[in-house]
Amino acid sequence: MKRLLLFISLLPLTCFAQINITGKLTNATDKSPVADASVFLSNATVGNKSATDGTFILRHVNPGQYELVVTVLGFETYRQTVMAAGENLSLPDIQLTPKTNQLKEVVIKPDPDWEWKYDVFKREFLGSSELAKECKILNPEMVDLEFDKATRTLTGSSYGFLEVENKALGYKVKYLLSKFTKNNKSGLLYFEGSTLFEDMKGTPKQHRRWLKNRRIAYEGSSMHFLRAAVGDNVEGNGFKVLRLIRKPNPGYNGFNDKYFQTLVNVPLKTIEYTSITDVKGMFALKFTDCLYLMYTKKRDNSPDNKVIQSLTMPNYLTTILSFEGPYTLFDSNGVIQNPASINFEGNWGKSRVAEMLPVDYSPEEK
Repeated sequence: MKRLLLFISLLPLTCFAQINITGKLTNATDKSPVADASVFLSNATVGNKSATDGTFILRHVNPGQYELVVTVLGFETYRQTVMAAGENLSLPDIQLTPKTNQLKEVVIKPDPDWEWKYDVFKREFLGSSELAKECKILNPEMVDLEFDKATRTLTGSSYGFLEVENKALGYKVKYLLSKFTKNNKSGLLYFEGSTLFEDMKGTPKQHRRWLKNRRIAYEGSSMHFLRAAVGDNVEGNGFKVLRLIRKPNPGYNGFNDKYFQTLVNVPLKTIEYTSITDVKGMFALKFTDCLYLMYTKKRDNSPDNKVIQSLTMPNYLTTILSFEGPYTLFDSNGVIQNPASINFEGNWGKSRVAEMLPVDYSPEEK
């Protein structure tokens, strides 16, 4: 990669042309059309049902890379990565595979540990912020949880869509949880799945509150930062990025410092940690050390703020980004495509489903 950043535009995302995605669903066995299937873009507010002839259309899609998901009773869930890049997109016919598993008699036994396992899951999945206090999982029975005592790891998935009512942001979130892992020994948390957002109905007063809370959730978030990086306007959006040199402490015993760390108080330029890729609309974060990222328009006074800070440095909202792979991919919507490639410590690391915004969210002008 010779040039380290492609400056798309300084215009808001809503100024980009919106795209329609069309296609047709067929039964892979007999090629017959599949009607009334749910077709949606994961992590967005775009979704629809297939017609009687199997055709579907997804309207008003912002440019970017998405996971297209198809679910319908009697067929395996279908997923496909699609790139919306300026023109209407017509997909080849999508063949759905019928489910062949025969129903077997299942003996359901009460799980005496269900309550505490679910409490841990709910706290980690929704979060513990003020926004999370207004979130509720409407169908907890859809969660399948297992705990490994040897590794002290809680794992889980969902049988179908978890329905989350977020009264703080005004969304009903359908979350098809494919993987959840919480290691109580290391503190590692990871979960992933396909998500569809639906706007809740409310009074004008409620809508004003929801718009305000959505902006609060957006400002300083990873989505905000990555969109600012695409527009080469990181500092103008209130972010400051520094180099954090981190070396493992060979004498670490669980009680002392895990790393020897040095913070270089010289702001990095966007070009130093952001790269273009050979895929239109796709970018990469890449850095040899950790990135120390501050959002200077908000302060962090929370008692669980554990990121390192100089005594002379204001307590801005701070996130440390450490890389597990050679690079982290993200699109023009500010959405990370390979989340397992990067770790967040600090502000972004505390964000959960309660703070999630759809990828087609754009803050209204103040």
